[in-house]
This record gives sequence, C-alpha cells and structure tokens, in this order.
Amino acid sequence: MGKPIAAWQRKWALVTGASAGIGKALAEELAAGGTNLVLTARRRERLEDLARTLSTTRKIKAEVFVADLADPASPEKILAFTRDKNIHIDLLINNAGFGAHGEFATSNRARQLEMVQVNCAAVVNLTHLFLPAMIERKSGDILILASTASFQAVPYITVYAATKAFDLSFAEGLAEEVKPHGVRVCGLCPGSTESEFLVVANQSQLPASNRSRETAEKVARTGLEALAAGKSYVISGAGNYLGAQAQRLVPRRVVTSIAAKMFRPPAKT
Repeated sequence: MGKPIAAWQRKWALVTGASAGIGKALAEELAAGGTNLVLTARRRERLEDLARTLSTTRKIKAEVFVADLADPASPEKILAFTRDKNIHIDLLINNAGFGAHGEFATSNRARQLEMVQVNCAAVVNLTHLFLPAMIERKSGDILILASTASFQAVPYITVYAATKAFDLSFAEGLAEEVKPHGVRVCGLCPGSTESEFLVVANQSQLPASNRSRETAEKVARTGLEALAAGKSYVISGAGNYLGAQAQRLVPRRVVTSIAAKMFRPPAKT
C-alpha cells in the first residue's frame, strides 16, 4: 500500500455497503488517512467489528448505522442519524449495490426491482439529501460505484448492467453540474473484483468473472485518488480501461453478442 490518502483527514465520510468488499476497503483506506467514518450496511456485527478495529488502530471516530437500502425510507433515516450526532458529511460514498445473474424472464422479479432500488434509487436519494449542505459549504465530495458493465449492455446480468449505466451517467452529469459549487463527483468503474459480489450475484463460476480480478483495496484506492484529483469517472485497471475504450470501435450489437457468450449461464444437466 502506498502513502495514505489524507484528502479527508479529520473530516467525516459516509460509506454505504461498508460491511464487506469494496465498501470495507474504502473505509479502511480512508481511516488510514485519518478520515472519520459513518459506516452503514445491513449486517450490524460486521459493521461494529470494523468500526471498533478502525477506531482503535487508526485513532479515528467511527459511527455505525444499520440500514437496508432496499427500504426506500433508509436514506432519510441515515441523514437523521448524522444530524442527531451533529456530523457534517464531507464525503458521501454510494457503494452499496448488488447484482443477479441469469435469464431475466425467469428471474425473481422482486429481486430485480430491489436491485434497481438499491443501485439507483437509493443513490439518487442519498445524493439529493446530502448534496445541498455541501453546496452551501462550497466543498464536498461524492463517490458513486459504477462498473465496467456501465459501458455496454450485458445479457444475463441485464438489469445490473443497466443500473450501473445509470450510476455512471448520473455521476458524470452531476459532476459537471456541481463543479461551480466546489463539489466533486466521481463514478468509479471496477471490473471483476475479489469480493462477495460474485457469490451474491450467482456468477462466481463464470469464466468471465474470474479473469484478472483486482483486489478490493486496489479498486478503493483508485477511486479515492481519482475523486481527489477531480476526475468525473475512473476505470480501475489498465486492462479494464482498454476493454471499455475498445468497445467504442465495435458496433454495439457485436459487443452485446460477445458479452452474451461470456455471461450465458451453463447449460443445465
């Protein structure tokens, strides 16, 4: 690990989905740089363990708020929690999200709609709740987790890819909107990453998901460095960057056809 990122030293960051994977890595990276944390996710025990560890080893303040962003009421509860604690969020990290792999027509409809709620609606809601105070202070930062799936349709993770296209477009548009107010926004686009995500999405056995996985720590650092540098988006990993850029030279239908072959579920025996 390189030099700690101290851009938010002694400031407060809110990290959603902080109990595992990239969210946990983001919390750890920020704590190493002296950032105080509000950690939120569904799993209390994991959050409390992480908060205890980081506050002890990094000498920062860490608060925990258990919330499920599939519940549309959760964002306002998170805001109320920070206000009750008199915490001003300088860095909002919209990390929470999940995917689901398989044929859309036979998928669980409630689960697909829940994915849209967590990956898109909660991101919009939290951002809209915390952004006005940043604009008023003329400073603040927002990191939104998108994906390399943001750049093309991906059959068999069709809804997930669509939600991540939304996240990236939202991040880039908002970044330009709020730049005059001293607020920075960045969309972080990781590719396949070592985390629980693939297991939850039921795609850990796919060859397409096992190629060149990056560590969550590498992805987290890439995102924070890009945000601190004022970039509106960043693709983590040179191979992922080249892949995303190369797609622009190929007809969209061809790209989608190739993605379908990569992500098609194994034939049932």
